[in-house]
Amino acid sequence: MNELPELDPESEREIIIPPGMERLAERAGYAPAIRVGRTLYCAGQVGRTQALEVIPDPADQFRACWENLRSVLAAGGCTFDDVVDMTTYHVDLHRHMETFREVKDAVFPKGTCAWTVIGVVDLALPGLLVEIKCTAVQPSRSDD
Repeated sequence: MNELPELDPESEREIIIPPGMERLAERAGYAPAIRVGRTLYCAGQVGRTQALEVIPDPADQFRACWENLRSVLAAGGCTFDDVVDMTTYHVDLHRHMETFREVKDAVFPKGTCAWTVIGVVDLALPGLLVEIKCTAVQPSRSDD
């Protein structure tokens, strides 16, 4: 009988659920992020309150979306500076892109990752205008 090799500790998965997102993870049945080694895979984040209510004002919704992503990254030991790949999904892309870029440029380091922008018909909840999904890589520690 062939035995399976042991998992390399760097390839084991760790589910990341930031404080305040437990209810969302339980209700939606997903992990806000999963870390494999030094790589953090973040599920799409949206602009909603901790009570899971969609924020109606576009600029406020975009700011909340970035803050939710910041929380997920922090819980996984990363920051915006560690993001290497990002995909944003936009409802009514052309109508809101200027506002989205203004908010993004105020909080996210410019030109530091690969970024794909996709226009979509809708997202998980009515009123959501954007969802941000990304991959980050934790910096190497000097004691590694």
